[in-house]
Amino acid sequence: MAIASVNPATGEKLREFAPLTEAEIEDKLQLAARAYYQHRHTSFAERAGMMLRAAEILETEKERFARLMTAEMGKPIQSARDEAAKCALVCRYYAEHAEKFLADEAVETSATRSFIRYEPLGAVLAVMPWNFPFWQVFRFAAPALMAGNVGLLKHASNVPQCALAIEEIFRRAGFLEGVFQTLLLNSGQVGQLIDDARVRAATLTGSEHAGSEVASRAGKQIKKTVLELGGSDPFIVMPTADFETAVKTAVKARTINNGQSCIAAKRFIVHADVYEEFAHRFVAAMAALRIGDPADETTEIGPLATADIVNELDEQVRRSIAAGARVITGGERVRRAGNYYAPTVLADIQKNSPAYAEEFFGPVALLFRVGSIEEAIGLANDTPFGLGASAWTNDAGERERFVGELEAGAVFINAMVASDPRLPFGGVKRSGYGRELGEFGIREFVNIKTVWINDGDNDNARRTETE
Repeated sequence: MAIASVNPATGEKLREFAPLTEAEIEDKLQLAARAYYQHRHTSFAERAGMMLRAAEILETEKERFARLMTAEMGKPIQSARDEAAKCALVCRYYAEHAEKFLADEAVETSATRSFIRYEPLGAVLAVMPWNFPFWQVFRFAAPALMAGNVGLLKHASNVPQCALAIEEIFRRAGFLEGVFQTLLLNSGQVGQLIDDARVRAATLTGSEHAGSEVASRAGKQIKKTVLELGGSDPFIVMPTADFETAVKTAVKARTINNGQSCIAAKRFIVHADVYEEFAHRFVAAMAALRIGDPADETTEIGPLATADIVNELDEQVRRSIAAGARVITGGERVRRAGNYYAPTVLADIQKNSPAYAEEFFGPVALLFRVGSIEEAIGLANDTPFGLGASAWTNDAGERERFVGELEAGAVFINAMVASDPRLPFGGVKRSGYGRELGEFGIREFVNIKTVWINDGDNDNARRTETE
């Protein structure tokens, strides 16, 4: 089955690629193994120099990469530029901090010397999604390569040109051939890579189903995995919130990347005292968003990435309406060429509705009214997901309760949820496990090695060893 690049705004097929053959996959695995045993012995200074050159390429050729993202998955052009710039930021962050994060850590014991050393694992397989076709990859690759690992990328089948461009960036930056490779594969070919002894670990960002498949396969081989899966993030608005900012941010938080983000706000949980005003302003702002060609600088909502995504979203909305949900605005496809869906707000959502429990991957907002902070927290946590949560309040006591009681990998107070190279990123419950970014992210794919050294006779050490 060919791997195709299709413009979601027009349906035009841009390029087509043949999946790698078994022989080609074997060649790439051999190359990765050879590259690892050279790359792991490079110094942090050498790796940092190459990573900084990757950042420079991203910055100087930002427009080219942005146009590629927009053409392949429909991201509004300014968002695509911002994504390229953020990738440069994460490259610079780990170039600067990797050596400190992975430095030996002394531990006082009865030994003459004992410490913890962080060493790379080898080839790490990254199964990545289409929605942030550069950022999702770079937030894995920058720490993994700086730690001395090598990367094998199985990207989403609808963004092959982005995948190849990322490999090109690392090669031009000076990384040894084989340190980062894009593998153009169909999903059915992933299992054999996980089974291969030369692949030491895997990371996946994507759906629950895909995460379960990869984790199960890796578990049979006793291999480490990190999963960043779906989310149905709450956006809670309390009476003391800065109302103007909350409404403006709510629209952005729901429609970022055309609504196709795991950490996009999806469930808007609003206190009854401010519900009517919030709903009025929020719905008006959603309805006024400019839908159009993502390459147009004035477009606010572009197409969804594929026709299948539009079909699934529309089907979820239809089932939610059948279960009693009320459409306040939108609720239908946009009648034009391409994969467009109207910005939508649903209210009066019942617990048996798909809108109550499922993740909606597109510009559909789910509106809930609550009468207290207890009800807000209970509703926010009543989901199988736990990726991010945003709460808006200027009451100190409420802030502490939200921070302490919301079940999520990240809680943002008076701000929308976002990833940041300096902070760990990941979820709980069915949103996955493990962390990317920050100091925790670079330590996910390393051997945390205990080292114990005795010089000569040491009675204390002998006593410890027998206990």
